[in-house]
Amino acid sequence: MGILEKIAEIEREISRTQKNKATEYHLGLLKAKLAKYRAQLLEPSKSSGAKGEGFDVMKSGDARVALIGFPSVGKSTFLSLMTSTESEAASYEFTTLTCIPGVIEYKGANIQLLDLPGIIEGAAQGKGRGRQVIAVARTADVVIMMLDATKGDVQRELLVKELESVGIRLNCPKPNIYFKPKKGGGLSYNSTVPLTHCSEKLVQLILHEYKIFNAEVLFREDSTPDEFIDVIVGNRVYMPCLYVYNKVDQISIEEVDRLAHRANSVVISCGMKLNLDFLLEQLWEYLALICLYTKKRGGLLLSNTIFKDFCFLIHRTLASQFKYALVWGTSTKYSPQRVGLTHIMEHEDVIQIVKK
Repeated sequence: MGILEKIAEIEREISRTQKNKATEYHLGLLKAKLAKYRAQLLEPSKSSGAKGEGFDVMKSGDARVALIGFPSVGKSTFLSLMTSTESEAASYEFTTLTCIPGVIEYKGANIQLLDLPGIIEGAAQGKGRGRQVIAVARTADVVIMMLDATKGDVQRELLVKELESVGIRLNCPKPNIYFKPKKGGGLSYNSTVPLTHCSEKLVQLILHEYKIFNAEVLFREDSTPDEFIDVIVGNRVYMPCLYVYNKVDQISIEEVDRLAHRANSVVISCGMKLNLDFLLEQLWEYLALICLYTKKRGGLLLSNTIFKDFCFLIHRTLASQFKYALVWGTSTKYSPQRVGLTHIMEHEDVIQIVKK
């Protein structure tokens, strides 16, 4: 039996099993096995040929945004409107066959926008060019999920399911669980909050499925078995996502209002160029970029950036020559404040660096 058949069989078993106290251990084991098989499916084949043309795109600019969606939802038209790059757009499916990069210039930042080929249901299992598209999406800072507003919520649910099955978690925080394998001593299981989903027995069974018999586990929140499995696997990507509903000029005003009030959602029309400015404002907030200024105007970094990262932005050797810095701005208690490499910068801080 191949991996795809095993995955399908486990998914059917999970859907058949009722969720109650008596079956929680069985479901936990099934989910652990499912995560293992999906991880094997994503491993590159040794016999595979060269990378697909156009997918090896160098990361550039201050941030990277991946534009994903089903075929013919308006991704190429959106790229052409927002950047100076012309991406072929047509009324038939699979117009875009490779990854096409463009650059959005906004508030002094260069934001790299990647127009990815349309993915289809089953992309996580390799259908179409799903694996290459998803591999590029994992490298992005923000995902824009382009959806056809005339299709309701169907496309959104299918795409979220595809991305979650390959370890991409959208608009959710990383589980607050401490996990560390050990060489001996058995399982050390503790929690700082009451747990309703993960008992010690379930945690032990899931760890045994991964051939882990000695470990420290500390729950700092009431996490689910799925979240605990994510921590064990360790290759999950947590990123913000904007759900962008295109073609709103073709639906009723009541449906537009319903979609616009959904969480993390923006409604637009590329054909009539509606609401694109608001989408840019939302994208800027989701990227959480901050401007840092030296005496000569500096650059942009992601929020919660420490000073060491800013030194690398200027020059790769500056951190090793760094002595201290003087900072004026909202990240300090007084201005100027003397700070070290671990100081967390905030938007529009002004910096003076002193070298050794």
